[in-house]
Amino acid sequence: MKYSIAALLAAAVLAVAGCSALGYKFETPQLTIVQVELVKGDLLQQNLRVRLHVRNPNRRELPVSGITYEIEVAGEKFAHGESERDFTVPALGETEFDVGVTANAAGVLLRLATGGIRSDAVDYRLVGKVNLKSGLLRSLPFEQRGKVNLR
Repeated sequence: MKYSIAALLAAAVLAVAGCSALGYKFETPQLTIVQVELVKGDLLQQNLRVRLHVRNPNRRELPVSGITYEIEVAGEKFAHGESERDFTVPALGETEFDVGVTANAAGVLLRLATGGIRSDAVDYRLVGKVNLKSGLLRSLPFEQRGKVNLR
């Protein structure tokens, strides 16, 4: 079989491009809680709207199909859930989005009422994974800590 030089060169370029795409390692995106808003609730269950900020430290866009997460507030398990819409975080960019959360804040409220928390802000821990729409790598785990204002 005879192959033309142009065909061999094209195949070599495609192979190198494919290898570099396969070898790209995504850095974990940074997620922070911007705001928590009570939509409705009672003593046993609260429906909240949580605004999350995502920063993409990668030189490639992140095509997100969803985010699965768990939130701890003041060291107490607070809520968990999954975002319901696809979005893309631009390369080296950032975006914000809202998620609906069903929570049981009884433990956190008890700590607030008994004086376990004495400030206008409370510590949180956000852990989970970012699910990607495309590529060989389909999820990126994350863990972030921060403070959210109570006022």
